[in-house]
Amino acid sequence: MAVDHAPGGFPNSAGILFGLGLGGFFDGIVLHQVLQWHHMLSSWYPVNSIENLELNTLWDGIFHSTTYVFVVFGLFILWRFAHRRHLVWSTKLLAGTLLLGFGIFNVVEGVVDHQILGVHHVNERVDASYRWIWDAGFIAWGAAMVAAGWVLVRHGKRETPSSR
Repeated sequence: MAVDHAPGGFPNSAGILFGLGLGGFFDGIVLHQVLQWHHMLSSWYPVNSIENLELNTLWDGIFHSTTYVFVVFGLFILWRFAHRRHLVWSTKLLAGTLLLGFGIFNVVEGVVDHQILGVHHVNERVDASYRWIWDAGFIAWGAAMVAAGWVLVRHGKRETPSSR
């Protein structure tokens, strides 16, 4: 994947940062808050007391703050690039870099938090013997997004102004 160095090129890093942020927001909002399948440290500190709930909520907030920073940096980069003349606006490149970022988030978060550190699992409401299936699905979903994003970015680079 090309870095943001081509004059007038698409700001790939902005799309990837937006994707990382959106991936984190999806995880935090849908899995932590709406479905309440897990919290940031719920495998280490099960939500079985007020103190553990408060600790998990604090770390959920730190997690959300980090994903927010990804989005702010992505917006800053996009804004900086948008002021240039002849910026390439490509739907394929935007969708591809968003998928790359979202997928990278899922793969890294799934491997690091679910497998290596074991701070939580995707769905802690199921029997413990089935949690690995949800974790593997989460990582596979992320890998599929990375692959789809990679394909879109490669095809998006070939776009001409008239083909968008």
